[in-house]
Amino acid sequence: MNSLKKFDNNFFSNKVKFLAGVDEAGRGPLAGPVVAAAVIFDKKTFHKEINDSKQIPEKKREELFDWITKNCLCYGVGIIDHLEIEEINILQASLKAMRIAVEQLTIKPNLILIDGNKSFLSEMKTKTIVKGDSKSFSIAAASIIAKVTRDKIMREAHEKFPIYSWNHNKGYATLEHRIAVKKFGASPFHRKSFLSRILNNDIQKKLF
Repeated sequence: MNSLKKFDNNFFSNKVKFLAGVDEAGRGPLAGPVVAAAVIFDKKTFHKEINDSKQIPEKKREELFDWITKNCLCYGVGIIDHLEIEEINILQASLKAMRIAVEQLTIKPNLILIDGNKSFLSEMKTKTIVKGDSKSFSIAAASIIAKVTRDKIMREAHEKFPIYSWNHNKGYATLEHRIAVKKFGASPFHRKSFLSRILNNDIQKKLF
């Protein structure tokens, strides 16, 4: 048992029988949705390779995704698309996605551990954990579910808009992605407000 699992187990008590970890993926990209996941494990369930999704290669993340979804007690996913991100802003979209993910759980957790320093409104007890995806086993597992789910969405979007190379950059502001936006303009899948630093106002008016 590693430090991440020990971290989670410290929260179990007579009042806390079910602990949920929650994290999101996709706050920073120029395109696509933000995806959140929530997951509950049995106290004894453990995998030594579970860690912050950003520290795990893509192929290994997909393998761990399969293990997590088969070995957890339950999990949920929340997805907020790029249009709603524009309407309510990325922070509120992330929190809403997290709330939806928790609502998908078939077991009601006694405590929810949330990555970061912001919480969503919930009748259940929540606790924010800064850098939680590198501290908590359940948050790290949620980060993997969210990341793999979002990556799949972006690979599918790449089939419609291959000029942006989303199969590689997943919508993040890599050099090749920024160059493609400047050269070809924005797609319907882009977050308009995220492009202001790349495109000048005159070009934006033409594109949108």
